[in-house]
Amino acid sequence: MSSEATVRPATATASLRSVPFDALTAGQLDAWHRLRADNPALSSPYFHPGFSAAVHASGRPVQVVVGYDDRDAISAMLPCHRERSLLRPAGWPAADFQGPILAPGTSFPPRKLLTGGVRGYAFDHLLDTCPDFAPWVESRQQSPFVDTTGGLDGYLGRASRSGKDNMGQARRRTAKAERELGAVRFQADVVDEESLRRVVELKRGQYASTGARDYFAEPDRHELLTRLLHTRDTEFGGVLSTLHAGPHLLAAHFGIRSGGVLHWWFPVYDPRFSALSPGWILLRELVVAAPVLGIARIDLGRGDDEYKRRAKTGETVVCQGVVTASGTRKALRHARNSVVAAAKSSPLGPGLRRVVRTLRALNR
Repeated sequence: MSSEATVRPATATASLRSVPFDALTAGQLDAWHRLRADNPALSSPYFHPGFSAAVHASGRPVQVVVGYDDRDAISAMLPCHRERSLLRPAGWPAADFQGPILAPGTSFPPRKLLTGGVRGYAFDHLLDTCPDFAPWVESRQQSPFVDTTGGLDGYLGRASRSGKDNMGQARRRTAKAERELGAVRFQADVVDEESLRRVVELKRGQYASTGARDYFAEPDRHELLTRLLHTRDTEFGGVLSTLHAGPHLLAAHFGIRSGGVLHWWFPVYDPRFSALSPGWILLRELVVAAPVLGIARIDLGRGDDEYKRRAKTGETVVCQGVVTASGTRKALRHARNSVVAAAKSSPLGPGLRRVVRTLRALNR
């Protein structure tokens, strides 16, 4: 075994070296897998090297900061993008879990990222398991998940009263959809580029109607999803689930999975059928199918959406902030965050949506 592949847990990361993703050696990739396997907190598919590989291949260069201990053994991996003087997590702005890949108890030196002209490392979904980043954390938020162990019966035994009620309503609305629209068909994992195209179309419509930034305005984002759709590795890949009633696509979801974890990434539904709550029907079908698919957890991603609050069985904490040595940058971000928080809580909040989006773009 090469010295690069040697991984020793519970150690200190003494030095960092940056490597383009496609220049990683077999030993470095092996170390990535070993470090992740040693840390159950890194079970999300975002921490699998397959995600960074797909992002890199879709046209957004990924560089990997490789950490070494004082014996020159690999102790950490951090995939990221460089945008001028700023580093961002690989897959940003749609990477719902971020942070260094390292064994439990291993330290990581964030300030050592600030070299070679890099002035900051910005994160918005940093897993709250690496205390070395604490000085730069500006806020923390909950990222809910659904424990699907035991399928629907297991879920109902753990769910809140609201979650149980909504699952019951989803069952009744399934019957209604069948009466009014035709046979209901659920496909848990289908490779279908036309259905994926429809997911992107519906998602862009949702962005437009809510005033949110259009993630798919950049062409490489569709390329990323298409590449993930065709990634069929047993340990990592894209998952496209569809729900039809008669000839109609009621709802669909495109996510990524690794092992027993599915990340709920791009859920959509056809607004024409909103009265049927097709999103809940789709989620219920996925929970039912989870044991057959080998899925034990569905991560719903950070956000205060009502359906997430109702459906969740637990939560993970993710952090927002920026590693920087600049007091000015920190002060500007603090001021920006204060204004954004005030705008969101103001009775005039809806009218300030454009201002909030502009402020969020500052100092990134």
